[in-house]
Amino acid sequence: MKLVAVSAGLSTPSSTRLLADRLAESVRDDLGTQGHEVEVEVIELRELALAVANNLVTGFPASQLAYAIGAVTGADGVIAVTPVFTASYSGLFKSFFDLIDPAALTGKPVLVAATGGTARHSLVLEHALRPLFAYLRAAVVPTAVYVASEDWGARGDAYTDGLPARIRRAGAELAVLMAARPPAEAEAPEDEVTALERQLSDLRFD
Repeated sequence: MKLVAVSAGLSTPSSTRLLADRLAESVRDDLGTQGHEVEVEVIELRELALAVANNLVTGFPASQLAYAIGAVTGADGVIAVTPVFTASYSGLFKSFFDLIDPAALTGKPVLVAATGGTARHSLVLEHALRPLFAYLRAAVVPTAVYVASEDWGARGDAYTDGLPARIRRAGAELAVLMAARPPAEAEAPEDEVTALERQLSDLRFD
């Protein structure tokens, strides 16, 4: 199986990249316990910023950008992580996914996540990221992960799971969809998204 994590973090080191790595590790470990071998690749969008801008102007992707787009569209599962800018995903993040054919992610399992300086931006997952991938007809897992600065190392409370628990839950959900889906190169049936959603709804996570 091929899992691709897209990180739109701009700094080095980046909390966005750190979250992408932890989510990918959770998915890989979960699939590993099921006997699946998983190849993980992380795409750093900051390294493709100039190529993305040129593609938007010229309509032609550079080789490195074309590879990244092919990796995302050819993956068995995708993790998409963005920092929050002005209460939404970053422009680089949106521009990259604007370059992907609207039908290329149909039925593909996707886990969305975001990082920000304050918990007040957590709804970006629901009002920005989820609608974006719904438009692309991806199968987005129920648990999205938002991480504010204070969440790193926090254990949660009686009402909110800590970050490790949220990462495990989201990773398990993506692993379920990836394991249930035919290989990425196989042609998917038209009702695949419905079938995957039904299988996921039957699961219970303690």
